[in-house]
Amino acid sequence: MTNSMINIRVATAQDAGELLRIYAPYVETTAITFEYEVPSVKEFEDRIQNTLKKYPYLVAESNGEILGYAYAGAFKSRQAYDWAVETSIYVKMNRKGMRIGSKLYDALETSLKKQGILNLNACIAYPEVEDEYLTRGSISFHEKLGYDFIGRFHKCGYKFNRWYDMVWMEKHIGVHSEQQEPIKLFKDIYME
Repeated sequence: MTNSMINIRVATAQDAGELLRIYAPYVETTAITFEYEVPSVKEFEDRIQNTLKKYPYLVAESNGEILGYAYAGAFKSRQAYDWAVETSIYVKMNRKGMRIGSKLYDALETSLKKQGILNLNACIAYPEVEDEYLTRGSISFHEKLGYDFIGRFHKCGYKFNRWYDMVWMEKHIGVHSEQQEPIKLFKDIYME
């Protein structure tokens, strides 16, 4: 499978079951997400629909098979944070290393730029020592995409009877000015 065969499109609520099949192994077998229980399909449908009210929620597919997904969400709820988002990405475990994640993040970044978003923030689980549940692969992935290490919270996530750290990484994708234009909703730029 080559990069040119991968199509990026906007997710729909109908994708929830397939996206959940991608996400479930991360919940059940890794500390990449600090979620303990796999959500229901209905919960995932709601997550997709709520995200799309303001931000992009994208899927990568090839020949009808969904390979991964990425989305953005509010960094914080206060209005002064409108130009910052938190990014998330999940790729089928057996499809890692095929540049699917890079392609998804490129498309996500393009959409967010059109919205007027300036700061991309990634909250990443971090092991003091890599183990069978968590490596530092996500840190390396974000570094390759131009994210900078910003800060680390120690032993703030507990999963599989172990304590994990959490780090923040950040990437600026726009110009910060004194008279900043308001952001646009994803649905508004998507329909342009």
